[in-house]
Amino acid sequence: MNKSYSAAGLSNFEAQRAKKLSFEAQRAKKCLLSYSAAGLLSLLVTNLLALYKMTIQEAQAKIDQWIQEYGVRYFDEMTNMAILVEEVGEVARIMSRRYGEQSEKESDKNKDLGDEMADVLFVLMCMANQTGVDLEKALEKNLEKKTNRDHSRHKENDKLN
Repeated sequence: MNKSYSAAGLSNFEAQRAKKLSFEAQRAKKCLLSYSAAGLLSLLVTNLLALYKMTIQEAQAKIDQWIQEYGVRYFDEMTNMAILVEEVGEVARIMSRRYGEQSEKESDKNKDLGDEMADVLFVLMCMANQTGVDLEKALEKNLEKKTNRDHSRHKENDKLN
């Protein structure tokens, strides 16, 4: 890790990561109404993986290795679905209170949005692993579908301009 620290006490890597996370939070706030839940999840996966310089396939393999070493086995698919919904709810709570119109409770002010997003990503990748989904291929296919379907739709939306 780079040992030179900025005036704020962050390494260059940490400062860039914080800046990127801040940018992504603003971007997510602006697009919450224009994206479906699947679109937001796709955006989340793409951006979280870009921060860590890991391919989606590498992340799925790393999570599988972690499950085998520490988790004993995967929870069944329906349990993981319930856990995913719970984790998405935690992200939604932070987003609505920190970036939306709701006031943030004192007990929520120290919650780490990135950590909660990583929880979502972890469970999603567990589900992909146990159901045989290659998320990297699925995401590429999904982005191609969205590009073909929406190549001009958002640019022509007066609400976004």
